[in-house]
Amino acid sequence: MILVTGGLGFIGSHVVLSLLAQGQEVVIVDNLANANLQSLERLEYITGMYIPFVKIDIRNTPALNKVFEQYSIDVVIHCAGFKSIEESVLKPLEYYNDNVSCIMSLLRAMQRTGVRNLVHLSSMAAYAQSSTQLNEHTAFNYSYPNPYIKSQQMIEEIIRDTFRTDNEWRIAVLRVANVVGAFEHGVLGEFVVPMPKNIVPLLLQVAAQQREMIELQQNAQTEDGTVERSFVHVLDVCEAIQASILWLQAQHNVCESFDISGHLSSIQNLIKIVEDVTETNIQQHIAPYQIEELDQIGSNSTKALDILQWQAKRSLKQMIEDEWRFYQNTINNR
Repeated sequence: MILVTGGLGFIGSHVVLSLLAQGQEVVIVDNLANANLQSLERLEYITGMYIPFVKIDIRNTPALNKVFEQYSIDVVIHCAGFKSIEESVLKPLEYYNDNVSCIMSLLRAMQRTGVRNLVHLSSMAAYAQSSTQLNEHTAFNYSYPNPYIKSQQMIEEIIRDTFRTDNEWRIAVLRVANVVGAFEHGVLGEFVVPMPKNIVPLLLQVAAQQREMIELQQNAQTEDGTVERSFVHVLDVCEAIQASILWLQAQHNVCESFDISGHLSSIQNLIKIVEDVTETNIQQHIAPYQIEELDQIGSNSTKALDILQWQAKRSLKQMIEDEWRFYQNTINNR
């Protein structure tokens, strides 16, 4: 059985659906801080199955221990955590407390119950380096002043230090690009809150006339002045996780990191694609404030292709089409 932490969030819910489609047994834990029970209802509707769900905060180690005792878990996929670079500047204590405490509690529970297979979803932002050619040999910039990025760096250090203590650990750390998209048929996707933390939901709100405009920074050292990011379809991420699980099964005492990157695009180009897909005009306004950002974050994911036989398949246009379809369905209560 596979435990998915944060399994009712945007990425986690799609991971659960893809695992169930592969015939895997899954149990979900989520504290609903970044999710809601609609995701569970949709998952059970799509699959026609009862899906075990335990509402707990995984920082509560005794409660998490009980989950491991109740279910025969042999693999953990860790999707839980706070993920906004911008918000973390305003709430550093929350980000350190949530993200770092989560992994410590999870690893304790896994150690206690003898579960040694872990797929951890990290971020390509963890490098804290501006480049379109990032790779797993790129050194982390530990001096970059952002709490979210620092928390991800800390998590990876904690995982590697724990790995060194036990020769039975099998761990894959997936450094994931910006995740976009939705399940193809528009029945599962990202439930957009009134004040989204990510660029694509903000753009879709403008396209749906729920927001007047998008504020944009144009001071990056790039061709059009906007930052360049790698975007990857959520279903491609699910396939990377499945490939990681299969690979880990054939390994012994391993801890490897993989860039899970997709298609590089400037934010200005992303806006154009959203305009084309939604057939709307996205009003833009130059942001009156400047937030420190990495100009470029991209990778060719060569290691993932060589070892996991994984590469991103879906285009940025398809990502936007799928997410827009789901967003329209939620607006129309479908």
